Amino acid sequence: MEVTTTENIFSKLKAGKTISPNDPQAYKLIEASFETNKVLVQMNNSSNPKEIRDLLSQITDTEIDESTTVFTPFHINYGKHTKIGKNVFINFDCVFLDLGGITIEDNVLIAPKVSLLSEGHPISHEDRHSLIPQPIHIKKNAWIGANATILPGVTIGENAIVAAGAVVSKDVPDNSIVGGVPAKFIKSISK
Repeated sequence: MEVTTTENIFSKLKAGKTISPNDPQAYKLIEASFETNKVLVQMNNSSNPKEIRDLLSQITDTEIDESTTVFTPFHINYGKHTKIGKNVFINFDCVFLDLGGITIEDNVLIAPKVSLLSEGHPISHEDRHSLIPQPIHIKKNAWIGANATILPGVTIGENAIVAAGAVVSKDVPDNSIVGGVPAKFIKSISK
């Protein structure tokens, strides 16, 4: 007897599987995004730090610690694949595309207009509407400068600094500074 299981599309994404626009569950991605947006509208219209944390906790389906601060507006497309540590500061106008997964460890600083993009698309135009998820991991004490973009699959090392305006497409080593487009190593920093 053959047993077939239909894997949830969000589990597929979390596992790093490419999602075709013809996937029978593809519609769920848009539905989930609109559901997230309902809560996000409330969050972005609040100026109460506790209410913002509570609504973000609802979006991420995890408890956002009271030591974490998020300034609105904030933009996220799903939320349930984002994990945020303690004593994190997220400034105004950040964009998180988290279907591929975003992990932010403790004591991370994220400046205004930072984009964390854990999703991409194939190069070939025939497959361009497919979705390729790759997790982003920002390790403790990292600082992401204003208007930086972190691309899918990147890990930002412990104590690392990403300069303002950088586009990061490769892992950043611990205790280092990167900058530019594409981001390149600038120098090591002491702990």
